[in-house]
Amino acid sequence: MSHPTPKIVRTVADLRAVVRGWKVAGERVALVPTMGALHQGHLSLIALGQTHADRTIASVFVNPRQFAPHEDFDSYPRGEARDAELLAGAGCDLLFAPTVDEMYAPGFSTAVQVSGVSEPLEGAARPQFFGGVATVVAKLLIQAQADVAVFGEKDYQQLQVIRRMVRDLDLPVEIVGAPTARAEDGLALSSRNAYLTAPERAAAVALPTALKTAARAVAAGGRVDAAEAAGQAALAAAGFGPIDYLEVRDAGDLSRLGPGPIGAADARILVAAWLGKTRLIDNMAI
Repeated sequence: MSHPTPKIVRTVADLRAVVRGWKVAGERVALVPTMGALHQGHLSLIALGQTHADRTIASVFVNPRQFAPHEDFDSYPRGEARDAELLAGAGCDLLFAPTVDEMYAPGFSTAVQVSGVSEPLEGAARPQFFGGVATVVAKLLIQAQADVAVFGEKDYQQLQVIRRMVRDLDLPVEIVGAPTARAEDGLALSSRNAYLTAPERAAAVALPTALKTAARAVAAGGRVDAAEAAGQAALAAAGFGPIDYLEVRDAGDLSRLGPGPIGAADARILVAAWLGKTRLIDNMAI
């Protein structure tokens, strides 16, 4: 059965016009921000949004402000036609696909910075990243006037940064975290998985395996530093390198835990590591 292609709008004015009609009708609106190159993980976010709202918007925008000059902005996978087809199959109501100039008009000079939770891990490895993320997400939430916004837990630190930003700025939107979507072998679904060669894709399963093993060791009362070291050694043996981080952190503010046993602490283990030319991230609850 074919599905109608979702309406595509490219300007904030057109987006708000559509949303205004929905709101007048008393409908709740969910937003799923993406950078495109959609996969089943994104579609699971759409499905979750549909359980929280009457209408669902997906934004597709490769945000230049969260990429450093040496990173993969120019080569990041893009394909709007396929994205629209996938969104149609998922029953998404609207695709917001702005240009860079629409999002950042000439002379744009405002940035949103979230301190604390943004600073370790990804913040240390990619110092420009969370400023770019917070700025574009704040804009999207305001532009779409969404009641709910859905983000995947694969980007766990990003989710915590957005939650803190929304709380601190009193933005009237509920932030919903969605469980990480995984392939059958456990690898977290990611648009950047397309960069992996066949041998690298086979080796990549070592990433979730190392996380799971380390998380179980810590949950069983083992030392945090020993579990982290064992996880890094397992990744190195599988061909990963460099390993930007593999660390156990507080699940709320991402402060450091350990080095010894952590008892009943609400914890998360997070990793970022390179396999060939591809940087993969993942995390698991402890």
